[in-house]
Amino acid sequence: MDEEPERTKRWEGGYERTWEILKEDESGSLKATVEEILFQSKRDRIIKSCGQIRLGMMRHLFVVIDCSRSMEDQDLKPNRLTATLKLMEAFIEEYFDQNPISQVGIIFTKNKRAEKLTDLSGNPKKHIGVLKKEVDTVCVGEPSLYNSLNLALQTLKHMPGHTSREILIILSSLTTCDPANIYEMIQTMKSLKVRVSVIGLSAEVRVCTILTRETGGSYHVILDESHFKELLLTLHVKPPPASSSSECSLIRMGFPQHTFSSSTDQNAKPSFSMALLDGTNDPGLSLGGYLCPQCHAKYLELPVECKVCGLTLVSAPHLARSFHHLFPLHVFIETPVENTPEKRFCESCQGELKDKRMFTCPSCRSAFCVECDHFIHDTLHCCPGCIHCQRTP
Repeated sequence: MDEEPERTKRWEGGYERTWEILKEDESGSLKATVEEILFQSKRDRIIKSCGQIRLGMMRHLFVVIDCSRSMEDQDLKPNRLTATLKLMEAFIEEYFDQNPISQVGIIFTKNKRAEKLTDLSGNPKKHIGVLKKEVDTVCVGEPSLYNSLNLALQTLKHMPGHTSREILIILSSLTTCDPANIYEMIQTMKSLKVRVSVIGLSAEVRVCTILTRETGGSYHVILDESHFKELLLTLHVKPPPASSSSECSLIRMGFPQHTFSSSTDQNAKPSFSMALLDGTNDPGLSLGGYLCPQCHAKYLELPVECKVCGLTLVSAPHLARSFHHLFPLHVFIETPVENTPEKRFCESCQGELKDKRMFTCPSCRSAFCVECDHFIHDTLHCCPGCIHCQRTP
């Protein structure tokens, strides 16, 4: 009778001692293992992103947010809806920073219906303002994938062939209430080349697996709020690979200059901007703004599509920030530091190469440390060594 409790005690004691050993060894092999896993995951992501031949520059994305009763669950604090809307604000800001000539629309689905909150637009302030107002929305009923996809498709099917058509679904519920066959809608999405991706907040759903597989999207289920943020800002901010069958055509764009009239100028006449047609918080009459070079309609912010003549109005920096999607930076070659003793310092930060490995640009042969390699591929998108060689006579 005494042997069984003794074995149980020994097992529990052994488990506790093992946990203590792991904590004590945190600065040794365990920490090194964790760092190696994190490094390899970042390295794999860089290789995958740089391996694409060409990414799309102009995107049209509808974000479908589930507002069913399951969004009131509190596994994300304070609840799923509030946490989702807060992360979506950060996502929209980052999206337009990386894709300045793209557009986004927002759709809510609840109570078996789908409602379009914002149309496709390139104005991030408009979308963020709407999201802040919807924090107190009531979560009821079930979502409808069919109605959400159909509502987004009514706009996306008219988009030109040289742009990407995308839908991102934030799904909390494990059920969907659809008025028709969802699998027929999936085939329609596939035929119209609409890429659908899903981020699940609860568990994997079979219909979402089929939806993303057939349309070429991605499907992930979050682990926690930090993982949710990583999925949004890492996987869905960058544009998807451009299809080899996508159309190539010339796009007419206007590059208006900002005109500003001083309040002391007697000939200055304040005027309204065309942003009033969107129902946004426009400041009203103003002296300055951007005038469309074709029809002279006034706008306060760029980029925007002219509501009078349909011309896309952008600035040169907007195109420059999107240019790296067409020609991704090549992967740097990983080499051990001891093999090249003559290179002891990073060409970017000028710090000593203390790690066992360095990363060499295949074009200019400049060596970089791990942190600079990640910064160059994730943020800078150009090799500092190559730029220096081009400027040096």
